[in-house]
Amino acid sequence: MGFESYHPAINLFYFVSTIAAAILFKQPVFLLISYLSAFAYSVKRNGKRAVIFNLCLIPLIVIFAMYYSSYNHFGVTVMRQNFIGNNMTVESLLYGVTLGMIVATVFMWLSCVFSVFTADKVVYLFGRVSPKLSLFLSIILRTVPRLKAQAKKISTARRAVGRGVNQGNVFQRIVNAVCIFSMLLTWLLESFTTSSDSMRSRGYALKGRTAFSIYRFDNRDRSLVISLFACLTVALMGYLLGQTVIWYDPKIVMNPITPISFVFYMGFAVLCLLPLIMELWTEFRFKKTRCQL
Repeated sequence: MGFESYHPAINLFYFVSTIAAAILFKQPVFLLISYLSAFAYSVKRNGKRAVIFNLCLIPLIVIFAMYYSSYNHFGVTVMRQNFIGNNMTVESLLYGVTLGMIVATVFMWLSCVFSVFTADKVVYLFGRVSPKLSLFLSIILRTVPRLKAQAKKISTARRAVGRGVNQGNVFQRIVNAVCIFSMLLTWLLESFTTSSDSMRSRGYALKGRTAFSIYRFDNRDRSLVISLFACLTVALMGYLLGQTVIWYDPKIVMNPITPISFVFYMGFAVLCLLPLIMELWTEFRFKKTRCQL
């Protein structure tokens, strides 16, 4: 049983906490923990596609850091001058790497969100608070896999008549790709309109409308909440004590790493890796039980 089997409110609380921490905790150790945890969990949830996606983010981080350091000139440690004569500093380069890693970490966490959250969980969480927002989010989550399947169908059909994206000369391939994109866009707009009209005709946004749900908050969920709050409390203590803060302008300044800092690192690492640890432990117990039978 994976992390998706727990109560939707716990899933939401976990991902909001980890994404917020990835954005706020810019200290290198915390950022590296968040990045590696998101990398590992996304690979666990999405397999080879996540490996390819995550590895493609690495050169983008480097490119963004080089671009950022070329046009932002704060810092006192000059490396060299760019082609227009502006100084490139170590501080601006490292800050660019930090921003790139933050964005990449958020993207990897969001890939985990899409694999854990389903349309029924979104409806359960936001249906009573904001039916329109719930409808919008559920349509978006449902559209992502449908869009991939529809793109595959269109590409296969056009390839059968010699108009695939890999057929013809360069100009013809560009035209074929644009045609496929136009078909997908048209299908997507029609799908949104059809879904919206269908839900509206069912009285989805009517006041006082109730919804059936199969989710119950049991003892297993309570134990996980206690664990999450304990780890989050340790991480917040580090935040309040300034352990997650670093300055890059005019020079790199952060609080020194002390033995107590490792307590905060450990608490934050357990928070980020808790779903991955639970899923790996569950798989290990399942395989061990099967071997004993």
